[in-house]
Amino acid sequence: MYTKFDLGSEDEQRIVYVRKVNVFDLPEDMQEQAEGAKSLYAVHSADGERLAVVKERDLAFLLARQNNFDPVTVH
Repeated sequence: MYTKFDLGSEDEQRIVYVRKVNVFDLPEDMQEQAEGAKSLYAVHSADGERLAVVKERDLAFLLARQNNFDPVTVH
């Protein structure tokens, strides 16, 4: 069965991707601010731009939702 469905334009899809990052893979100035954490959570736009880095996964999702984005986990 073929059903046509309008997904809307890319501008309407406000998806961001949340992934765990190793602190040692971040720039040195960000490593210094990690306060001993070994990993953090990055929020990325659909085109891969890093929008934010936070300490906890739940905080990354909360931040995304507060800014009207739909967060999705990426491994």
